[in-house]
Amino acid sequence: MRRTAVVCAALVAAAGCSGGESHRFADAQALADAASAATLAGHSARFTTDVTTGTFVSHGQGQARFDRAGTSLTMTTDYVGEPLELRLVDRALYAKVPDGARDQVTGGKPWVQVSPDGNDPFSQVLGGSLTQLAEQNDPGRTLTQVRTAGTLAASEDTRFGNTPAEHYHLTVDLAKLGSELPAGLPADAMARLAGRGTTVPLELWLDQQHRPLQLVLDLSPVLQAAGEPGDARITARYSGWGTPVTVAVPPAGEVGTLTGG
Repeated sequence: MRRTAVVCAALVAAAGCSGGESHRFADAQALADAASAATLAGHSARFTTDVTTGTFVSHGQGQARFDRAGTSLTMTTDYVGEPLELRLVDRALYAKVPDGARDQVTGGKPWVQVSPDGNDPFSQVLGGSLTQLAEQNDPGRTLTQVRTAGTLAASEDTRFGNTPAEHYHLTVDLAKLGSELPAGLPADAMARLAGRGTTVPLELWLDQQHRPLQLVLDLSPVLQAAGEPGDARITARYSGWGTPVTVAVPPAGEVGTLTGG
């Protein structure tokens, strides 16, 4: 009996043998798989996001619903310099046009659909950036990036505010992501960097159910490799897991096309 107790104690210390102990992951793929499953099981959450690139800083907040068919979210961001509401539903992104610009939308309608490859002026200027921004608030996207191009460097048990948490330190090789780059990086970023500054740090905090609490993606090495000053960082925080969330497609009669000028 004593021998069994000693063996179990050793296993608990090494890997969380007991149900009450934290079980931290030993590699990036296992971490990404478990956190992705926990995100789907959590169904929904509220989030805040901060994006910093050099002297540019933007803030956003919203709520998201997670499903195997895709993430739906609604958020407000000042990414374009004034409050802008975005909705991502059924893999389509919609933006609510500020009142002062609705004379540039067919019929003066309040919503436009935004696409990275759209032909309208709004999509051509901001479609790629806004799509990246909205999708980056989906933890599943970041976890896919970890699964594809991540390496786990270290981890520890900690607290996130008053919540017991697992804190993971990873690196992500952006060159392995193809066109699925984080918000703020243009599709040709890797070609312009010529292989320099492509590995960036990522920190991830999970709760005891392995649901994301915070992620911090540090893109500063990209700026440094490009010879630009300052920091570049994306921080997303998640709370209120399981809170009911409704995200609806804007009514068809309220969606127009931005014509410009």
